[in-house]
Amino acid sequence: MPKILIVDDNEENRDVLSRRLTRKGFEVLIATGGVEGIEITLAEQPDVVLMDMNMPEMDGWAATTQLREKDFKMPVIALTAHAMTGDRERAIAAGCNDYHTKPVDMDKLMQQIETHLADATKQ
Repeated sequence: MPKILIVDDNEENRDVLSRRLTRKGFEVLIATGGVEGIEITLAEQPDVVLMDMNMPEMDGWAATTQLREKDFKMPVIALTAHAMTGDRERAIAAGCNDYHTKPVDMDKLMQQIETHLADATKQ
């Protein structure tokens, strides 16, 4: 069963995503911020990280950059409510593999997760 880490400071977002992903058969891990997200990622080595980009303490851009610097290779999908011009490019430049705007479109997010899981198993 693939393991997904949700890194999001919003409890409601974490709860909704967690319940939906668990129903789809994923093992779900939770982090409430960027620092905790890095710690859990390095300890648990999830198959996919769903990274909120706008968090206090340490945002998703900095957390993703640090994960890549620590040689974490698995997919990171940026989640953000801010769909400003250049945000997608900024997320990719930070090391994210993909970008998804909030509110989450679960069908689209599942496609993204499945595509990245398939790509990761080919490597």
